Amino acid sequence: MSVTPTKPDGDLVQLEIRGRSTEANRRAASGDPRPVQHILDRFPSGGRGRPWVDVPDEDWNDWRWQQRNRVTTLEELEKVIDLTEEERNAFEESHARFHMAITPYYASLMDPEDPNCPIRLQSVPKMGELLVLPTDLEDPLAEERDMPVPGITHRYPDRVLFYITHNCPVYCRHCTRKRKVSDPSSAAAKKQIEDGLAYIEAHPEIRDVVISGGDPLSLSDERLDYILGRLRAIPHIEIFRLGTRNLVTLPQRITDDFVYMLRKHHPVYVNTHFNHPKELTEEAFEACRKLADAGCVLGNQMVLLKGVNDDPKIVKELNHKLLMARVRPYYIYQCDLSQGISHFRTSVEKGLEIIEALRGHTSGLAVPHYVIDAPGGGGKIPMLPSYVVRRDGKQIVLRNYQFKEFVYEEP
Repeated sequence: MSVTPTKPDGDLVQLEIRGRSTEANRRAASGDPRPVQHILDRFPSGGRGRPWVDVPDEDWNDWRWQQRNRVTTLEELEKVIDLTEEERNAFEESHARFHMAITPYYASLMDPEDPNCPIRLQSVPKMGELLVLPTDLEDPLAEERDMPVPGITHRYPDRVLFYITHNCPVYCRHCTRKRKVSDPSSAAAKKQIEDGLAYIEAHPEIRDVVISGGDPLSLSDERLDYILGRLRAIPHIEIFRLGTRNLVTLPQRITDDFVYMLRKHHPVYVNTHFNHPKELTEEAFEACRKLADAGCVLGNQMVLLKGVNDDPKIVKELNHKLLMARVRPYYIYQCDLSQGISHFRTSVEKGLEIIEALRGHTSGLAVPHYVIDAPGGGGKIPMLPSYVVRRDGKQIVLRNYQFKEFVYEEP
């Protein structure tokens, strides 16, 4: 079988694969899903919750409609799920500290009868949010300390975090930036963004910009196009990364127009934040497909959360589904020492147990890096099970995933 270029179509070159039928080539070029239907079958539709069964498709599939109709009050939430007394009390007592907002799409993924539903645990306030331990920190990663200008964290030599908004379609209950996210007074003003761009322009050692927030996709296509265009015009910027949870909580945001805009600014990396297999729906799969087809490189950053994904079987299923959606499992984060999220924290031993259960038992592509983002601004520190049993001169005794020992001889 060989590949030869055929007639150009705009900026793309179509390829005809010899040895395959014309019909097969047509389906492959057009993105016809039939060749991978058995994959698509593993991604069920998210469906619609009780209040939205009669909403027209035109509205439901409009990300702006989803934003306008977010669940933000106790009365609205009671129409979606059967609230427990704890959830009701937690909402009333925590709302002033950290607002609640859930898109209709993401709310529809919640089990209305199960308070331990993994989607519900991430979205609906719990009494644990009111508990602040002596070890908890308002800014656990010292992002403000390493902030030379508002909106820029410059910790590592060649890269920066660039916060362009503090809004999100869904306010995750385990958010590490609760000090800012959901607070309208902390929104990034136009001057702050311009000052951030000026700082990046003035520092030629910066080659990588992580665009974060909040969720940067909360901004309009036009605003994002402007910011990305400014960054792409800086000669020393090689790549930038968009950190977004919209693929999880608002996949309707990944429109054809948005994807067309992104293609102008390659190379573009997109890091998303799926925490549970239930979040990988047909709609999420389609959002991932659009970005991957447009040439974006997709990675996933999972946070290890007690009761949500602290189980090797769940993490393995999540990572297998991510790979089918062309998303590389990138990081598993140990839950930070942020205030009001201690009820989500697992032991580090649990994280190591999960990595141990993945390594060797599934393909390396499905094994992410397990890291602790060190309190006080120490940066990401990898956590690994020990596979070196001992060193004896030039001999290194190793163990594999089956706990069998092997000797490697150094020169």
